[in-house]
Amino acid sequence: MPTTVTRKGQVTIPKPVRDRLGIVPGSTVDFELAPDGRVVLVRAGSGQPASRFARLRGAAGAGMSTDEIMTLTRGDA
Repeated sequence: MPTTVTRKGQVTIPKPVRDRLGIVPGSTVDFELAPDGRVVLVRAGSGQPASRFARLRGAAGAGMSTDEIMTLTRGDA
């Protein structure tokens, strides 16, 4: 996924990479130098790329209350 460097040294991170790493506006990223000379982009503070499930964390709605779940479980309805 080639990208062009601007005069200010800025690049656009391709969407598939942002999605994979869970990078959203305001995220901090880090560039790590690998021993073989490659540069690796990581989300800062994560130490490794985010799992594919990380972006789904906290996405569920409010759902049922504990009392509602217990009522269904016990068959008190």
